[in-house]
Amino acid sequence: MPGSGAAALAWALLAGALLLLPPPPVLPQPHRRNVSETEAQFNTTYTDWVDADLLHIYAFNHSVRRNTTEGVRVSVNVLSDHKDLPVLFVVRQKEAVVSFQVPLILRGLYQRKYAYQEVSRTLCQPQTKTEVETQHFYVDVSTLSLNASYQLRVTRVENFVLRTNKRFSFNATASQPQYFKYEFPEGVDSVIVKVTSAMAFPCSVISIQDILCPVYDLDNNVAFIGMYQTMTKKAAITVQKKDFPSHSFYVVVVVKTEDEACGGPLPYYPLSKNASPDEPVDQHNRQKMLEVMVSPAITSEAYVSSVLFCLSIFLSFYVLTLLIACWESCRQHKRKGLLSAMDSPSLDTASLLGHSRSIPDSFLGRGYDSYGYGSFGNGSSSSTEGVTDSLASTEVSYSYVGERSLENVAGRPRLDSLSSVEEDDYDTLADIDYDKNVIRTKKYLCVADLARKDKRVLRKKYQIYFWNIATIAVFYALPVIQLVITYQTVVNVTGNQDICYYNFLCAHPLGNLSAFNNILSNLGYILLGLLFLLIILQREINYNRALMRNDTHALECGIPKHFGLFYAMGTALMMEGLLSACYHVCPNYTNFQFDTSFMYMIAGLCMLKLYQKRHPDINASAYSAYACLALVIFFSVVGVVFGKGNTAFWIVFSVIHILATLLLSTQLYYMGRWKLGEGGHHEQGGRGAAQWPPSVTSPLPTDSGILRRILHVLYTDCVRQCSGPMYVDRMVLLVMGNIINWSLAAYGLIVRPNDFASYLLAIGICNLLLYFAFYIIMKLRSGERIKLIPLLCIISTSVVWGFALFFFFQGLSTWQKTPAESREHNRDCILLDFFDDHDIWHFLSSIAMFGSFLVLLTLDDDLDCIQRDKIYVF
Repeated sequence: MPGSGAAALAWALLAGALLLLPPPPVLPQPHRRNVSETEAQFNTTYTDWVDADLLHIYAFNHSVRRNTTEGVRVSVNVLSDHKDLPVLFVVRQKEAVVSFQVPLILRGLYQRKYAYQEVSRTLCQPQTKTEVETQHFYVDVSTLSLNASYQLRVTRVENFVLRTNKRFSFNATASQPQYFKYEFPEGVDSVIVKVTSAMAFPCSVISIQDILCPVYDLDNNVAFIGMYQTMTKKAAITVQKKDFPSHSFYVVVVVKTEDEACGGPLPYYPLSKNASPDEPVDQHNRQKMLEVMVSPAITSEAYVSSVLFCLSIFLSFYVLTLLIACWESCRQHKRKGLLSAMDSPSLDTASLLGHSRSIPDSFLGRGYDSYGYGSFGNGSSSSTEGVTDSLASTEVSYSYVGERSLENVAGRPRLDSLSSVEEDDYDTLADIDYDKNVIRTKKYLCVADLARKDKRVLRKKYQIYFWNIATIAVFYALPVIQLVITYQTVVNVTGNQDICYYNFLCAHPLGNLSAFNNILSNLGYILLGLLFLLIILQREINYNRALMRNDTHALECGIPKHFGLFYAMGTALMMEGLLSACYHVCPNYTNFQFDTSFMYMIAGLCMLKLYQKRHPDINASAYSAYACLALVIFFSVVGVVFGKGNTAFWIVFSVIHILATLLLSTQLYYMGRWKLGEGGHHEQGGRGAAQWPPSVTSPLPTDSGILRRILHVLYTDCVRQCSGPMYVDRMVLLVMGNIINWSLAAYGLIVRPNDFASYLLAIGICNLLLYFAFYIIMKLRSGERIKLIPLLCIISTSVVWGFALFFFFQGLSTWQKTPAESREHNRDCILLDFFDDHDIWHFLSSIAMFGSFLVLLTLDDDLDCIQRDKIYVF
């Protein structure tokens, strides 16, 4: 049939096609590795060999009790030298698998490779729920090498569980890390783990990890979980029970491959001529001996008692201030009869809070008439000098109280004065400028000469100091608080305790804060700053009441009362406490400026207040003062970031420092009445005559150059007419100031200290102390006296400052070094087992600053009964 023939043909063709196909490839038979299984024993060394065709399995078993934990340690040593074909060890346990190769390759900085032939690892111990359980684990040994010999030893770890207050010594290397277990005893909520070593290097890492498998105990993974910090000779980590659900944790000690993280030198990376850059380096025996001890931390009762102690110290100042105020009030009431009998206005305002009391002129025991500053009776032989001195015999009248006579003060008639005219009486602005030159360039100045401006204008001018610093404080503090909270969060989340430079031997956590004690100790700045503001407020209220009573002495006698700078100082002290607390949330290199910014402001404001006392009309405005302080803080930040070892920066800063010193010296010497860029002829008077602008300008043309005019002035005043400076006292101060500042500039340029912020602060403090010493000396030299309250404040404040500086220079940590090196300076708590040396510095320095402010407040209370044309300006 044709159909069947076609089908047969098709089948024939299909069969032929199949015959033409190539045969299927023959698959290789899988290589069957020989397996050698051994029932192994603890504390036995097994020396064997392995190759690509052989797999060794060592089976171990041991009994585990529910309430007893023992460590098991596997130690291996590969005797063959096949770095390209390592031997792989796999430890299979009930709940974990640990694998490592030998030679063990660990990487350092710049991906450097380090090889280790001997490796030891402690096995993670799984928990058991039965009373006694036999657990099995296996050690598999394999390699792709042709032949590799090795040694294997499994041992039990003695003292695997650390005991409270018991020291334990051990050795560790980079390839042989150690870790131990600690269990919280009953009634202990927190402990401090202290690890010490007699040798700084090799660098090591201390880690606290939860009881989990696997344990991260190598240099390349120890930072994965838990808390950790690098270590040279000391390390301390405070551990709280609430952070570990099992109420136990591992203390892991790892030796790093390199010492660079601990401040050590980076080792030379040897490469032979034929070696590959990727070839690992054998570090041989990089071993460190350490000692660990776990001791209980303080209890919650210690926190409460420390807080109460801190509050009691500073609130006692409130109580003391209240007692002094009550005592003065009682004393004032007792004197009322005497005051009424004398029928004399108040002659003294000697109290801390500004209460006034009356004393007859005969009780003063001295007179200011012998100085004759600003009066016709000063023995002046020059008619010009006599007229110009008389210009300052009284102040310009105040429009809101009316003109007042001083005829009833101390029985002396008031002298007529040319200075009683208002500025509206001048014909031109040039006349006003002429009068300023006449007044301010006199040889002998009195306070009345520099207190001629309207009191209301000056009050608003100095109140700007307070409002400006309050605004600065808000805008400065808010981002600072946000930043340090972020820092603390990063520390808590990552566990990296190298971020913050605490005194870890005395760092007591509370909540999310790692060192609550360093924050609490700053409370004194805030409380005492607030107390100072309350004292100033009371003084201002009493002063305003005196003005409302038309008290002549409140208007015409004593140092002019301006409280704006005092308010700014109190606010700065409070902000110093707040920002210092923020800095100590996480003290480190990047936020040290938080702790020093308002220190610069306090030093600057104190100098401005001292200068304002006798120069109220010509003191710097708040805008220029804060602009200069902002420039100081700018240099502080630049110096901290770029100044370390930077010669160019130190040259620029030293030049700016010297030029600023010279410029300020000229400004102070001539009371602001000088001009550098103008020439022109001016009248020449006698040595005591008023000259304006002072001798900085010259008759040379204006286009002759600044340097030429300066040289001309120096030649004229110092060579051709060398008769000594007109203002000797001011010259002495400024010469001493220039010597000190030039010396500090030279020191910085030569030594280039690493802590630029503290160096800059030292410059401000040295200038403040110099000016304060000059003020005290000139005050006594002028026949003035220091009353009892300021004298006690000076003595006690000096003593407190001495003790405070002693504790400050203890140096419990320093961010100029690595975190591990900084911990070498850590010390135990010394007060109530809660506060360290730096906390005591906070206590004492806050008290000392408060006392210093009181000194500035009360220093010139002895002048409250003296006419301002009898008070010497210096």
